[in-house]
Amino acid sequence: MTTAGVPAVGPWVDPLLEDLVAFRRDVHANPELSFHEHRTTDKIVAALAGVGLVPQRLEGTGAWVDVGEGPVALALRADIDALPVVEETGLEYASTTAGVCHACGHDIHTTVALGVALTLKKMHDAGKLASRVRVIFQPAEERMPGGALAVIRQGILDDVPRVLALHCDPRIDAGTIGTRIGAITSAADTIKLELTGRGGHTSRPHLTEDLVFALSKVAVDVPAVLNRRVDVRSGVSVVWGQISGGSAPNAIPSAGYLAGTMRCLDAEVWEAAGDMLDEVVQQVAQPFGVDVKLEHLRGVPPVMNASAETELIESAARAEIGAHAIVLTPQSMGGEDFAWMTQKVPGSMLRLGTRTPGGETYDLHRGDYTPDERAIGVGVRVMAAAAVRAALEAATGRLAE
Repeated sequence: MTTAGVPAVGPWVDPLLEDLVAFRRDVHANPELSFHEHRTTDKIVAALAGVGLVPQRLEGTGAWVDVGEGPVALALRADIDALPVVEETGLEYASTTAGVCHACGHDIHTTVALGVALTLKKMHDAGKLASRVRVIFQPAEERMPGGALAVIRQGILDDVPRVLALHCDPRIDAGTIGTRIGAITSAADTIKLELTGRGGHTSRPHLTEDLVFALSKVAVDVPAVLNRRVDVRSGVSVVWGQISGGSAPNAIPSAGYLAGTMRCLDAEVWEAAGDMLDEVVQQVAQPFGVDVKLEHLRGVPPVMNASAETELIESAARAEIGAHAIVLTPQSMGGEDFAWMTQKVPGSMLRLGTRTPGGETYDLHRGDYTPDERAIGVGVRVMAAAAVRAALEAATGRLAE
């Protein structure tokens, strides 16, 4: 099937699927943390070189490859790192690395990007790719502010006019994609606080800084005060993930620790709320006389999906999997360093459904996250079809329907 002169991608993808699933399972069984993805990079480079492509390694880890000829029409980005999470799936190909697993689906992302490169290579060899497409295998998405900045610093996007990415979504069925124009993720910062003061006996808190009480007030009051200082429509959210202090029920400790994240739906408010957060922490802690050591790690802005690039994805999906399989996805409070790329060039990120129809709805960053591998074929078809359209538009100056 061909739509308005655009070749269908499915017939080029289907023969690759068995090998792609095997590739994904190998990557899944051998996960690597951010900036340590050496084996994963080697495997990607070998697979690309094996079909005659000429992949380039990024500094440290990660790689990129161009497929086709002429000016770059589009870049596709996939992240390749895993998380420091214990796998609980019980799969035959479960992680063999203690305490590390692909709990965010980056093994799927990597495999889809490889599948796109292999598909486009075959289509180029058959004269079906009108321009050049760049596929980027990016390290360290899970380490804020993210490996995307390293890709940009190395100039990999300097000649790229537009960029696409995808992210697994365990809330929607395999065979479905989610799209959205505008912000699709939130800004995300990491906050680490250490409070110190005089310790002592719980019978005499007035002779101490009562550090546990101060720690609890900071934990409760900082989010509340911040929410009253910014527009509620901006969705600023401070949520703590770690709190510790003390070793005995009758002893007030001299140190305590609190860590969490600040997320925000609006990029401009994120900039202002970051400075305000530091001020609010000091104000809340001040009455208790404790010393506060604040480490505020600015993370990433929201991913902003451009309308033209989102329509490019949707037109590809309509042709390859049908309009019924495109759903409107809500803005996520999660952070994504693809945002740095969409600040440099117009881009869009789609949500790739990975839930088995009728099966369990997982959440990302869970040790038991088990995506439906049929999502791989869907991801390759949609992203490769988008690349073919972008290449045709770049070569002819006309929109590909």
